[in-house]
Amino acid sequence: MDVRGQRQAADNGMAEMPAPVRSAAGHHAGGGMLSKVLAILLVVLAVVALAAFAVKAYMGLTADAAIKTKEYQAVFLTNGQVYFGKVSKIDSSYVKITDIYYLQVQQTVQPKDSSAAANANNQQVSLAKLGGELHGPEDVMYVSRQQVLFWENLKNDGKVAKAISDYKAGGNK
Repeated sequence: MDVRGQRQAADNGMAEMPAPVRSAAGHHAGGGMLSKVLAILLVVLAVVALAAFAVKAYMGLTADAAIKTKEYQAVFLTNGQVYFGKVSKIDSSYVKITDIYYLQVQQTVQPKDSSAAANANNQQVSLAKLGGELHGPEDVMYVSRQQVLFWENLKNDGKVAKAISDYKAGGNK
């Protein structure tokens, strides 16, 4: 408003109202608190994410470090199957196994005696090398980590390790 407008307003009994002044401190006080809470929340989330990543990485490292690479391992799956071989990599998704063997149970078709004891005597358990099956798989297997119950290192003087050694000594690979 110019000077004339102010005089007219004063003459009419209306005083010009000054524009409201916002306090810088008052305006940012609520927003400042929100910013601080948001910043703290982001820092907490970052720390939690970093800790989860570190734990996952540590668990993977300890599992890989526990593999005795000169020995064979037994890998027990949730479906009851057991594979024997060289576990070379464990991560959050898969377990890699190479040089793989598994147990094969052979039973006579019609046993003379149908009792449970006789059936147990008619079963022959042998170690089979992966690769000779009808579908001709390669000698490497990636097993979903969710399907692995546990794995363990095998002693070199155990029956399975000896059977593998005998198999290889016979010219088989």
